[in-house]
Amino acid sequence: MDYKDVYQSWLDDPYFDEDTKAELRAIADDEHEIRERFYAPLKFGTAGLRGILGAGINRMNVYTVRKATQGLANYILKVHGEQKGVAIAYDSRHFSPEFADEAALCLAANGIKAYVFDALRPTPELSFAIRYLGCISGINITASHNKPQYNGYKVYWEDGAQITPPHDSGIMDEVLNVTDWATVKTMDKEAAEKAGLYQVIGKEVDDAFLDAVKACVKHPESITAQGKDLKIVYTPLHGTGNIPARRILKELGFEQVYVVPEQELPDGNFPTVSYPNPEAEEAFDLALKLAKELDADLVLATDPDADRLGCRVRDKDGVYHTLTGNMSACLLAHYEISQLKALKGLPDDGVLITTIVSSNLAPAIARYYGADCLEVLTGFKWIGREILRMETEGRGTYLFGFEESYGCLIGTYARDKDSIGAVMALCEAAAWYKDRGMTMWDAMLEVYETYGYYCDGGTSITFEGVEGAEKISAIMEKLRSTKLDAIGAYKVLGFRDYQEDITENYTTGEKGTTGLPSSNVLYYELENDSWVCVRPSGTEPKIKFYYGTRGASLEDANTKGDALGKDLLALMNGMV
Repeated sequence: MDYKDVYQSWLDDPYFDEDTKAELRAIADDEHEIRERFYAPLKFGTAGLRGILGAGINRMNVYTVRKATQGLANYILKVHGEQKGVAIAYDSRHFSPEFADEAALCLAANGIKAYVFDALRPTPELSFAIRYLGCISGINITASHNKPQYNGYKVYWEDGAQITPPHDSGIMDEVLNVTDWATVKTMDKEAAEKAGLYQVIGKEVDDAFLDAVKACVKHPESITAQGKDLKIVYTPLHGTGNIPARRILKELGFEQVYVVPEQELPDGNFPTVSYPNPEAEEAFDLALKLAKELDADLVLATDPDADRLGCRVRDKDGVYHTLTGNMSACLLAHYEISQLKALKGLPDDGVLITTIVSSNLAPAIARYYGADCLEVLTGFKWIGREILRMETEGRGTYLFGFEESYGCLIGTYARDKDSIGAVMALCEAAAWYKDRGMTMWDAMLEVYETYGYYCDGGTSITFEGVEGAEKISAIMEKLRSTKLDAIGAYKVLGFRDYQEDITENYTTGEKGTTGLPSSNVLYYELENDSWVCVRPSGTEPKIKFYYGTRGASLEDANTKGDALGKDLLALMNGMV
């Protein structure tokens, strides 16, 4: 059937409710909108589902959520994991609680117990809960930092990380095999509760999660000394971080925590920001205004599902500096690893894990401490997978892990990035440095002076809809078929194609393989410890560009980084 036929089938089939049909009848004269909603099913990828809310096979709605869950249930039954159950969390977005219940009741109808949080919770707490409850899988209803019209559905496995091979392809196949809506099961909520297949979870898991996070504190004495004076401004950006972030800071002894009142309460409209992402400058407008009034030391923002943390830090002159995801993570890596060495000594097999699009400052830190630096594909699930591998093989000790997109993990209590732990760690580090007469900006400069002056950046081009996906594909294919000798002022020394599993050293001509799973990513190694990486986003209609440079000073590195970023964007715009 073409998209018009599928559209009509939704109008004719009694399976779909009248509200859905009314929404679809309202677009009967809008050919473009019908095509957008029905040209193809919403893709269940390696991260699950993410899409615009609305009726149709290419939208997030109760029917696409049920279908995805039926596929997941079929896979769980196939691997005989039904006795372990599935943990389900959700964020503050529109229809998140409803989608969580739809998923739970589909699981219950398949004889699989669902553990559903009693209210919205951060993503890292779901990751923790899966292992704490001994579940086979987890579902998180969230679109992370996407715009208000989006929602999503992330799937986790029993190790607490988002699904990786072989489970990702196995689950995707089962979802694709669900072609008849009538085969998708559901049941009454009251009946599911009576059968013991729907269980509400809450305080017990909250307490255990926060206890596990607090166990990662290195210097409680510094918090005792400075917790009364350190001023912290925090915004949850209308999301899930408000209660757990405030609770953990209060319990540790930070007394001056000020929450941005306009952004404190959950709200799926995200009325104070157009894009609820701590990477965006506008996300900090209200927080910085409050911080300047209070002369705060730290300004922190978490995204709606509280796995990412953005940060601004004040210097001794009262100027607030932006820390990128690479900067804040490398600052935390420096603090965590240096203090572990000072307090206990470092293990011989210590590992710092980062991603192929993250800063070259990370390998420099690892080299300084004689640790390994392991690079994985973009997506924190690959870091979680390495933690599992190290535990399973008994080889390698996790020291710290991060990706450039404002996500890190302090310990191994979770297997996804955790902004609650990052909030705690940054505030602890700020107290420790304040105890020594230093600001967090002083600490950041210390990192550069110790390991080298690196500048890293990123940008993207958005292409919406069917035509947008085709443009992104065309850009990637053109790059694959074109050998670039230089990008901006930098000679290209080597090339990696992670989809084709090819590496080439342009100086020696030597060819090899990446050693990583297939992914639609292109990487260019440039002279002077610089680099460029290009990949389509897995969660948004964007093609993303990353780059890094190194300079003789911070100013020099930033100048070189700005120039490379402009040259890269000009190159990519020329390919559209």
